[in-house]
Amino acid sequence: MRAYLTPLVGIVLAVAGALAQDPKPNIVFILADDLGYGEIGAYGQKLIRTPNVDRLAAEGMRFTQFYAGNTVCAPSRSVLMTGQHMGHTRVRGNAGRGNMASQTLQATDVTVARVLHDAGYATGLVGKWGLGEADSTGAPQRQGFDTMFGFINQTHAHNHYPDFLWRDGTVVPLPNVVKPVGEVPGAGYATKRVAYASDLFFDEAREFVKKNRARPFFLFLALTTPHANNERSRELGDGNEVPDHQVYADRGWNDAQKNHAAMITRMDDGVGAVMQLLREQGLDERTLVMFSSDNGPHREGGPNYQPEFFTASGPHRGIKRDLWDGGIRVPFIARWPGRIKAGVVSPHVGYFGDLMATWAELAEAKTPTELDSLSFVSTLLGRGEQTAHRYLYWEFYEGGVSQAVLLEGRWKGLRLKSPTARIALYDLAADPGERTDLAATDPARVARLAEIMREAHVDNEYWKLPAK
Repeated sequence: MRAYLTPLVGIVLAVAGALAQDPKPNIVFILADDLGYGEIGAYGQKLIRTPNVDRLAAEGMRFTQFYAGNTVCAPSRSVLMTGQHMGHTRVRGNAGRGNMASQTLQATDVTVARVLHDAGYATGLVGKWGLGEADSTGAPQRQGFDTMFGFINQTHAHNHYPDFLWRDGTVVPLPNVVKPVGEVPGAGYATKRVAYASDLFFDEAREFVKKNRARPFFLFLALTTPHANNERSRELGDGNEVPDHQVYADRGWNDAQKNHAAMITRMDDGVGAVMQLLREQGLDERTLVMFSSDNGPHREGGPNYQPEFFTASGPHRGIKRDLWDGGIRVPFIARWPGRIKAGVVSPHVGYFGDLMATWAELAEAKTPTELDSLSFVSTLLGRGEQTAHRYLYWEFYEGGVSQAVLLEGRWKGLRLKSPTARIALYDLAADPGERTDLAATDPARVARLAEIMREAHVDNEYWKLPAK
């Protein structure tokens, strides 16, 4: 009898070992648009209700020092997609319709969507793109996405009630009636409001999950809330578009404030619906869900909207279009039941560029060699020593060229408007609000920051530092 049991035990152990090997996780990345660090309850918000995102944080890991790729839309997304910081990535600014080539990924760029696609993932983009028009090398289908539904052009994406969206390179008409503003097709604001883009995106996201539940999938849910409709703001004075005021109707606030809060809470409702579907489909423990924002909070909702009303940047200085931490430090939450411990608050310092290496490690995928990306899987799963960046780097091309460096996760160097401007120095450990400039008392560290600013930037065809 024992002779027969021995091979049988071996077979059982082999099967058990095979079953113990975890399948590649699904990855859902939910990216809010212009949501400030302090606009989520888990990050201290007191006036705006975000119970579903707060639940993500309670059931997962909340990062306190995580950074966007940049302080405006397109370059932040370029860093996310390419795993390269602002001195190396292709797209380094919101170029505008007159220079779309400088805001377009090229065929030689390798995106994280391509990396995951090549590793066997179904890849879907729902929402806002902004890195190349439908007929360009930067179109989502040419950058690794199997499917796409939403806005190709980010100016078009200002309009929350558009009269068309894109699906896989084809225009999808919507029943909204739009008054055009400017030259970008679809930009403007609706005079007849029927279909709210954010609602359509959450519906599409759920359909993507159901369609691809049998294989590993990567869903980039790139929302357009709570970004303002800039064109409507300029013409009508309130660009915070939303179907209703939700629970804020009776608050003693102006309409712009009510609309902004309602946009965030409606977004939160959508997040809850996606999470509920993952549970219903039996995908909860197989899916890593991450939530963040592309940059700091805006001031574009019209004259009656002020981000200070909601303490939108939290304790940090600055907003969108600033390289102060208020413009680039963003909420970042990761949830993966059974793999990421619940209720963890992590001080790990990371940024959007690190998602390339992180997701590739989880997907057992091969990445390009020229990256500014460090995996933080060790932090997420609580195993081993976490590799840290020597520095993080940003540059910003509006009103001159500004540069910022975060050295060793603590020392922030900031040079505003010109490569020849003096560098301010802040100790974020003692001064997270960046109020006390220490440059005069620490010239050696300032010199080191200046050297990093020189070495981190490499010109490309469209994005160059002015001659000193």
